[in-house]
Amino acid sequence: MLIDQDRAARPTDTGWPASHTRRTVLAALLLAIAASGIPLMEQAAAADALKSYPNRPIRLIVPQTPGSSLDTLARIVAIKMSEMLGWQMVVDNRGGAGGLLGMEIGKDAPPDGYTLIAAGTAGLAIVPVMHQKVRYDSLKDFEFISTYATQGNVLVVNPSQPPGSVKEFIDWARARGSQLNMASAGVGSSSHFVGTHFMMAANLQSTHVPYKGGGPAAAAVVAGEAHWTLIPGAAAMSLVKGGRLRALGHTFPQRTRQLGDLPAIAETLAGFENVGQTGLIAPKGTPRPILDKLRNTLVKVMNTPEIEALFAEQGAAAVTSTPEEFRKNTGRNIVRYGEIARAAGLRAER
Repeated sequence: MLIDQDRAARPTDTGWPASHTRRTVLAALLLAIAASGIPLMEQAAAADALKSYPNRPIRLIVPQTPGSSLDTLARIVAIKMSEMLGWQMVVDNRGGAGGLLGMEIGKDAPPDGYTLIAAGTAGLAIVPVMHQKVRYDSLKDFEFISTYATQGNVLVVNPSQPPGSVKEFIDWARARGSQLNMASAGVGSSSHFVGTHFMMAANLQSTHVPYKGGGPAAAAVVAGEAHWTLIPGAAAMSLVKGGRLRALGHTFPQRTRQLGDLPAIAETLAGFENVGQTGLIAPKGTPRPILDKLRNTLVKVMNTPEIEALFAEQGAAAVTSTPEEFRKNTGRNIVRYGEIARAAGLRAER
């Protein structure tokens, strides 16, 4: 069942109580604009923008490469939101530097509702603590709309390798040390951080080999170029189901419906967990009525059984939130990943 952190304010199919007509909804939004203290001319412009929004395609920046977990989930959401909004949401992959490049492009876009960013934990919380030259502040330079997914990372190996469980993998990796390669989606990616954290917790040391995205990292393990990786489920599960990778465990705190009988790594390494969040954000200054319309549409999308099933196939849970909850969780993640970075001595130059 869909997890909605904003249970007390769950929208109906229209995003408002069923008794409201479309005219009532618009009137309520206009009253909110009038009460906001915005100058009259700006109020009129905001009202006009809401009436016609959207009237052209919406660009959805994905700060990762095609085939990554961020890309896979964003495309599922984009297709359904396009149907509900009446205009296409066009995915624009802008990978590089663990998500830094795409996030900066999103920050600099016009705040008119026609550029959105599919933001994951890497771009929001890991990049700011990894890179010295970052031109954005995750908490100040964006408008938070809502999360739409949480997902854990999955520990995978090539099926030709001997480990069949997390414990067997740890024993195997300890014995081989730096002879083993750990693939990641790039320096500063979620798989880099989670893999490094896992090595610290398990007292083992593999050689980190960064690739340009989660898809290439998974492909490297399939090809035998790398021995293992801990990538988000959406980048791994199709390969696991196809028999090209073997999944040993995941980073949710306990077993989940989405990942079935796959054990949590915490069953072997007590307390080890990592759950990433993904959601929609917009450039700072995007009009609030447009943000509200986008959030109402997103929540409606995430409430459909079709989306829940598609996300479950990728090992992800459909989760929505209020903008403030999304922002607060991001702040907590920045602190957490900063602690991991300092403990592991991680730092990247752009």
